[in-house]
Amino acid sequence: MKLYDTLLIAELIISVILIIVVTMQPSKTNNAASAFTGGAEQLFGKQKARGFEAVLQRTTVVLGILFFALALALAYIAIN
Repeated sequence: MKLYDTLLIAELIISVILIIVVTMQPSKTNNAASAFTGGAEQLFGKQKARGFEAVLQRTTVVLGILFFALALALAYIAIN
């Protein structure tokens, strides 16, 4: 198996896990009206994520960075 194939499989696995982690995160909005108003009432009342929500948030960031890095690596290998 070539390096490109290995990175492509890793990219696919990370993308599926990233989708699962993002859909597991709790919703931040209370109703559909906040989509139109921008949710400004929560702008200054933002609280730090704790517990399981914090783990999901950190996992999302790490997986997003890995996804981006693998995408750049795959593009570089495809060009050369």
